[in-house]
Parts: sequence; C-alpha cells; structure tokens
Amino acid sequence: MKKRLIGGIVAAAILIPTAAYAAPTLIEMFTRTPMTAEQVKVDEVGKATLEKLYSTFPETKSFEIIDASSVQGVQTSIILQEKEGTGKKITLHTNSITGAIEHVIQENWEPKEKSLTTLSDQEIKSKVDYLIDKMYGNIEEYEFAMEKMENPDQKTFMLNYTKKGSKTPFYQVFVQSNTISVSLIGGETTPSNIKVEGFFSRNGKPDYSADAYLNDAKLFSLLKISPEELKQELAKGKSVVEIAASKNVSKQQVIDVIAKTQVDGQIQGEINGEVTKSNRSNEQQLKAIEPKVLQIIEHKNETPSKK
Repeated sequence: MKKRLIGGIVAAAILIPTAAYAAPTLIEMFTRTPMTAEQVKVDEVGKATLEKLYSTFPETKSFEIIDASSVQGVQTSIILQEKEGTGKKITLHTNSITGAIEHVIQENWEPKEKSLTTLSDQEIKSKVDYLIDKMYGNIEEYEFAMEKMENPDQKTFMLNYTKKGSKTPFYQVFVQSNTISVSLIGGETTPSNIKVEGFFSRNGKPDYSADAYLNDAKLFSLLKISPEELKQELAKGKSVVEIAASKNVSKQQVIDVIAKTQVDGQIQGEINGEVTKSNRSNEQQLKAIEPKVLQIIEHKNETPSKK
C-alpha cells in the first residue's frame, strides 16, 4: 500500500508538536480563534464533542481543558490533559459543519518506560483498534494494513483501515513514541462516487484533503471539464479559480456550487441519522463552509522548478 499522508480537515501540526509527522493540510491557512474552557462548554460543537468524549472515556471528565480554538466556523479543536498522574492528553478536531470528530490524538496513555513503538505489531494494532472502536464504532468490516514509515528522527508506524473495494483508507493512523493519531478520512462529507484521487500534491505525494470538495459533478458541469482534465490543469500550478476564469465562470459561482453540494450532503446525512443534526439554517451552513471552499479553490500546486 502506498504511503498516503492523507490530510482531512485537521490542523494537528499547528497545535501538537508530536503530530508534526502528519501531512499538513489546507486548513492551516485559516486563522485560529482561541476559546476558553467556558466558551467550549457552551459552544454547540464544543459541547457535543465533550459529551462524546466523556461518554466514551469517562475518566476524561476530570481532565482539564488546556487549549481550544476554532477556525472560521469550519473546525473546533479541544485539548484536554489529566490534572495529575501520568499526564494523559487527548486532542479532538471536530468538523463544525457536520459535527464529525475528524481527528483524535491520544498521548501518554501508556507507561513512559514502554512506548507504543516498542510493542509488537499485533499489540500496536490492538491499541489502535480499541481507540477507533471507542470513538467511531466497530471496525471489523475494514481491511487493515500496517507499515513502518521512513522517518530517521523517530520510529513511526502508519496503519490504514480501508473498506473493501476502496483505495482510500477510511481511517488512517500514525503511531509514534507514546502517541496515537487517528484521522477520519472516509467521513460523511466524502462522496461515495469519488472519480479522481489527489487533485493536489504536496512534496511530490498526493494530498487527498480537497478531494471531497472537488469531486463534484455539478462543478465539472459548470466548468465543462472532466475530473481527469481538472487534475491535469491543477498539476500545472493553476488554481480552480483561474481555471474557472478561463471558462468565464466567476469565483462566486464555483463557491456556490461546491458549498451547496457539501451542505446538501450534510442535510441528507441528518435525515438518514448518519450525522449529528445541526441547529443552523441552510443559509448559515452555506455561509460557514464558504471560507474552507475558498481556500481550496484558490490553492495552487507547487510545480517542479525547471533547470
């Protein structure tokens, strides 16, 4: 299995140094707004996230919120740490639009004298299985692959949990020292009929963070372009906005199409009971997702320099 450093809607590298080995994502371009513990507890997304955590790991009710922030109504991040004892820490990055916890980082939950990476492959998998099972549900239906990453600074393992017939992992996990970092890749906002993977690249590797937004049939229709052609144009260093302009399509038209598809998917998920119901109106949800869409469609691949 290829080494896919997949970025969802997370920004772990900003907040958690131990998670710096995860691929940076487009959301890092956003401005984070700090939140107090009191604000988190009354915030709609923050409150729901804490309730999920407390029901899953009751011991965390006594943990202290040591850091929290939000990103323009797109993501809410919370870091909690044990007040005494071993200093257990857990970080949660929640999609503010869908309510899905898209990234979980569990640190120092094992004895310091025996780090996770000293365990056998089966023991590591067992620890990861437990965390995913507690946070997301049964994972028996997923195929599993594990490999050691080429990281000279620190031993790192990558674990991929993939649904049968899919190429992109549903869950991707990095294990390093005493840290387990889980990313929800196949979340509710990811369409089941993805046509192209890795519209963007980073450091010569596919970056899957924008795929759920750009694999949009209505966008392809608006631009009169196929998914493969869009990927080829992006590979040349153009942005989606520039490609649209060449076809006399405005930036706002692109934003409106992508945002509507994402919000429609969220509403359908609420109807089917797949995601937490949002109290926001349709118009509010469209407005909230616009900044994320804007960053994606203005983003450009770095093209190889010509000698």
